[in-house]
Amino acid sequence: MAGEVLVDALPYHDKGYDEPGEKESAYALVEEETRRYRPTKNYLEHLPAIDHTPFETEVLKNEFERLASRLPMDVLSMKRYELPPPPAGRQNDVLAWNESVENSMAQLEHQAERIANLELLSKFGSQAWRVYNDLLVRMVEHAQSQLQQIRKQIQELNWQRKTKQKSAGDALKNLEESWTGLVAKNYEIERACLELEQEVDRLRQEQMIRHSKEEYKTQQMLQQGHEEDRGREEGGDSDESGDDEDVGDR
Repeated sequence: MAGEVLVDALPYHDKGYDEPGEKESAYALVEEETRRYRPTKNYLEHLPAIDHTPFETEVLKNEFERLASRLPMDVLSMKRYELPPPPAGRQNDVLAWNESVENSMAQLEHQAERIANLELLSKFGSQAWRVYNDLLVRMVEHAQSQLQQIRKQIQELNWQRKTKQKSAGDALKNLEESWTGLVAKNYEIERACLELEQEVDRLRQEQMIRHSKEEYKTQQMLQQGHEEDRGREEGGDSDESGDDEDVGDR
């Protein structure tokens, strides 16, 4: 399957992670892979551009423009909390005084609302805060319960991984021992076959030597027999010539 990674490590079974040089070797592999990885400036360039316009209001647009122009933020205006009288040139203007009165009435109404809110907060704030705190406690308890469940799942998953890796490690160990035994047995068989071949060669050589000796002995016996026959023949010829000489003398 494409993208599948084969993990050939059993951390719960393998030993030797604390041996000298192991950590340096791992760091060297990471550094080598880091050198081979060449990220681009924008690794999201293959994705379409994000459209923020549906979420932008006029206030946000103006603020973005201000940030793009590197302009300072406007100072918080306190003008609406002031009660200025009419300007000097309009001291006798009724409309100017009406505007000042309306502004003062708005300020008084605002302060009255603030007082009402403070009275409501004084009367019901503690109970509302207590309810809010109870809600926060329930949220914390729920989050802690979820955390305990997740930790339990992680613990069970780690136990499963450990059990599987231990069983896999034992199976690998048994297979390795079996492989080592088979290799040793094959070596013993090869050595026994070699010894048998050497024994067969030795027996063949002995048989060849014995056969050669027997042939030599047979040839010696045949040659000796031929010499004896030749000697007998020569002895018979000398006897016949002697007999002929005797007959002539007579």
